[in-house]
Amino acid sequence: MQPLFPLLFLFLTLSSSFSFSSSSTTESTLPSDAVSLLSFKSKADLNNKLLYSLNEPYDYCNWRGVKCSQNNVISFILQNIKLNGTFSPNSLTRLTHLRVLILRNNSLFGSIPDLSSLNKLKILLLDHNHFSGSIPVQLNLLDRVVSIRLDSNSLSGTVPVIEIRGLKIFNVSENKLTGPVPFTATLSRFDATSFSGNPGLCGEIVHRTCDSHSRFFNGDGDGWNGSGSGSSSSSVAPLGESQQSQGIVVVNSAPAKKKRGTKRNGLVLGCSVVIVILIASVIVAVVLVNKKKHSFSRKEQREKAVAAVVEEGVSETVDGNDVVEVEAVTKMRSGRLVFCCGEVQEYTLEQLMRASAEVLGRGSLGTTYKAVVESKLILTVKRFDGGKTAATSGEDFEKRMEMVGRLRHPNLVPVRAYFQAKGEKLVIFDYQPNGSLFNLVHGSRSARAKPLHWTSCLKIAEDVAHGLAYIHQASSLIHGNLKSSNVLLGVDFEACITDYGLSLFADPSLTEEDPSSTAYKAPETRKSSGRASAKSDVYSFGVLVLELLTGKHPSKHPFLMPTDLQDWVRAMRDDDGSEDKWLEMLTEVASICSATSPEQRPTMWQVLKMIQGIKESVAMEDNTQNRL
Repeated sequence: MQPLFPLLFLFLTLSSSFSFSSSSTTESTLPSDAVSLLSFKSKADLNNKLLYSLNEPYDYCNWRGVKCSQNNVISFILQNIKLNGTFSPNSLTRLTHLRVLILRNNSLFGSIPDLSSLNKLKILLLDHNHFSGSIPVQLNLLDRVVSIRLDSNSLSGTVPVIEIRGLKIFNVSENKLTGPVPFTATLSRFDATSFSGNPGLCGEIVHRTCDSHSRFFNGDGDGWNGSGSGSSSSSVAPLGESQQSQGIVVVNSAPAKKKRGTKRNGLVLGCSVVIVILIASVIVAVVLVNKKKHSFSRKEQREKAVAAVVEEGVSETVDGNDVVEVEAVTKMRSGRLVFCCGEVQEYTLEQLMRASAEVLGRGSLGTTYKAVVESKLILTVKRFDGGKTAATSGEDFEKRMEMVGRLRHPNLVPVRAYFQAKGEKLVIFDYQPNGSLFNLVHGSRSARAKPLHWTSCLKIAEDVAHGLAYIHQASSLIHGNLKSSNVLLGVDFEACITDYGLSLFADPSLTEEDPSSTAYKAPETRKSSGRASAKSDVYSFGVLVLELLTGKHPSKHPFLMPTDLQDWVRAMRDDDGSEDKWLEMLTEVASICSATSPEQRPTMWQVLKMIQGIKESVAMEDNTQNRL
């Protein structure tokens, strides 16, 4: 069997060139850029403002708003022309050489499509339309863009994490956005005016607290500056000054003796008041000191009890599950709970201490718990094991968690908070209700059970590729420890990556001893001196795809040449042959990713495009069969 690598790329290239179906034989032979423009017009120009017509092969370069270079559309500007329609996702997104896209001041509605394929885009102005839905998280993948304007629309949802080094203009004001504005290095460069007109936004950038539960004391304290004695005394001027200001002359006559008596009485009264105040202050101080001592004593006793529980390793078992108090998981002598990226503080450190926690698993960094706070809020808490983690300073841990905490993507399990104290580190994630990919593939399945259906494999592979590509594009981070147990299943069974960016804290000497983890690692990282990279993440992804396709753990994967890999996957699945074509393509992607040499591996962005190409090809074939 010959390698399928050239065949795969030829297939993907052809499929991307003819992804737009057309009832006209003539239109199917048009240049792809012309097809993209006509597809946009068909949905966005319902009032027929654009009189596009094609008389010559490259006539589209003379159409209104279009500018070309070497017959490739590089600029598309249509503003103030009353366009009325939707922005089709399979139209302008195909203009891969596009640098300028301006559709401002029209009446376009519907959602903004994923524009991440426009990787040369520098200017994106979609303001003053009627776009709705959420801001596409894929905007963060436009790493060359310098200007993004989405203001004066009807966009809802949250502001996604934006980390684009060269971004100079960003405006999402006058929409319906809610939630915390991510405090990233990029977004922090813009002031509150870039987010104004969105009453539901909060966070440091917009100067609005996200803690809706905060209460401020507004009680009787106002009286201290109100109608009390202080204000009345300040309104009375000394008698002499008052009279002089009215032109009255005070004659120094007989009442002088009475004046001296009045002064003496005032002095006695003043001294009495001072003495009373001093006595009252002493009494109050004594009460406060006693109360503080009592409070401190109770706190000290509680901390000693917690420390004793931790040191003795006490835990209880309820209904067959390991259940511990978070007091037995956390040493609370010092430290603070830090919420990431403007997150709302839904619970306190004390509440987290009191939460019950069920052990979900133990990994290379420590133990992961399902914690239930106040009997309603469910969290995932990872407690680092000091014996398994590398020595890192508190400052390094905080810096890394700040970077990790900024990442937000539908295929990442978000980090909500972290805690560190002497000898203790916790990371708090959202809880994912449907378990891990490892459990789905290996957990309750018998040894003779078939692997997942190939469509499920394709969907999961696409989700994981999306999440990894986002990590690599949106930050300087890598995952470093991708495996099926670090891929969780969300509410809708979407695949979500967890533990990303935390491999820095793992002790490399211990991971070498773990064959289940070593099997996922790229050859160049299997020694303690080898450093993980984005390309080593790609290798782990390739191994993960093979695990999906075969149902076999990577520790049981044989070492095969690419020409033999197809036969092995087919043998492990024992299929009837109806899905061979798609399996071969997905296996080829896995083979390319798991190449021995890092230089031969594609980037995750390229891998994502390959998988999306397979998905589009499947959809096209299904549509063709349905029409037949």
